[in-house]
Amino acid sequence: MYDCSDAVLAYHDDEVTLPGGERTAMRKRRDANRERLTKGLSEAKKPAPLQFKSQGSYAMRTMTQHPDNDYDIDDGVYFAKEDLVGERGAEMTALQARQMVRDAVDDGGFKTPPEVRNNCVRVYYEAGYHVDLPVYRRVTTKDVFGKESHYYELASTDWKRSDARDVTAWFEKENDAQSPDTENGRQLRRVVREIKMYARSRSSWKAQILSGFGITKLVTECFRGDADREDKALHDTMKAIRDRLKWNLVVQHPVTPGGTITKGNEDPKAKFLREKLDEALANLAPLFDSDCDRQKALKCWDKVYATEFFSDRYKPVSKASSSVAAPALAGLFSGREPEAAVRKDGGGRYA
Repeated sequence: MYDCSDAVLAYHDDEVTLPGGERTAMRKRRDANRERLTKGLSEAKKPAPLQFKSQGSYAMRTMTQHPDNDYDIDDGVYFAKEDLVGERGAEMTALQARQMVRDAVDDGGFKTPPEVRNNCVRVYYEAGYHVDLPVYRRVTTKDVFGKESHYYELASTDWKRSDARDVTAWFEKENDAQSPDTENGRQLRRVVREIKMYARSRSSWKAQILSGFGITKLVTECFRGDADREDKALHDTMKAIRDRLKWNLVVQHPVTPGGTITKGNEDPKAKFLREKLDEALANLAPLFDSDCDRQKALKCWDKVYATEFFSDRYKPVSKASSSVAAPALAGLFSGREPEAAVRKDGGGRYA
C-alpha cells in the first residue's frame, strides 16, 4: 500500500479533529448553561443538581469538525431520587423531571426555546451548536447491614437504568489498551475521528448512515493499529469493519447488557455504512498497484473524503530544485513530505 501516512495525519490534525478554540467555545457554552440551569432551579425553588457530567463524543474527545458548526455536547444533570417530588409529594415522572429542567434553563433569552425530547432537554444556539441535557436520578439502596449503594436512572420515556459515564470509562480503557502509541490522542481515537469524518463527508449521507456512537463501537471491535502507518491503520480498520458488517449488522451497546445501538438484524444505517466503506476501499485500491505514485495516491484519498486537501499537498519534483533540495526530494521519492510538514503531537489541535 502506497505510503501516505504523513498526509492522512496532516488531514486529521488540520481538518478532522476539533481545534482547541472551538472546544473552548463549546465548554464556555456548556458552563453558561450549567449556571443558567442552577439559577433557574433555585429561583423556582426546585431541587439543586447533585452534579453535572459531560458525556458522549465531547467527553470521549472524538468530535470532528463540521462546516456548519453542527456540534452537540451531552451534559448530564444528576439529581437525588428523593429530591424529585412534586408539589403533593408524589415522585416525579421521567417526563416531569425533563420538563422541570426545560423550564429552569429557559430564561427567555433563546431564539429557539429549549425543547423536551425523549431522552434529554435540547438547548439550541444560533451558531449551530446545541447542548443536550440528559436528566438522571441517583437511586440509593441499602443492604441488610445498612450499607448504602447507588445506581442511576435516565429520564427517558420512563425511568431507565443507565449512566453514560460508564461509556466514557469504557472508551478510554479501549483506547489505552489497543492504541500502539501515546501521542496525539492515541491512534484508536484518531481512527474513530477519521471514520466519523468520512461518514460526514457528504451531507446527503447524514440521515442514512450509522451514528458516531455506532462507528466508535465498531472501531473498538475491528481496530487494526499500526504505529508507523496512520494510513494503513485507517484502511485496514475500514476493511475490518466492512467485513464484520457483512456477516452481522447488529452492533451491541458497550456497557448495557443486552442493549444494541442498531435496530434489528437488518439495520439500514449499518447497511449504508457497509456500502460506503465498500466504496472507500474501492477508491483506495490503486494504492496497491505496483506503478502507483504519490500524485495518484493523494488523489485516491481526495476521492474518499470528497476534498482537494491531499492533492494540494503534492509537490512535483523539478530538475532546477533537485540540486538544492535533496533532503526534501528524498522524502518525495519515498512517498513522504518533509518532516516539518507534519506534527505527530497534533500541533495546536485538541487531543
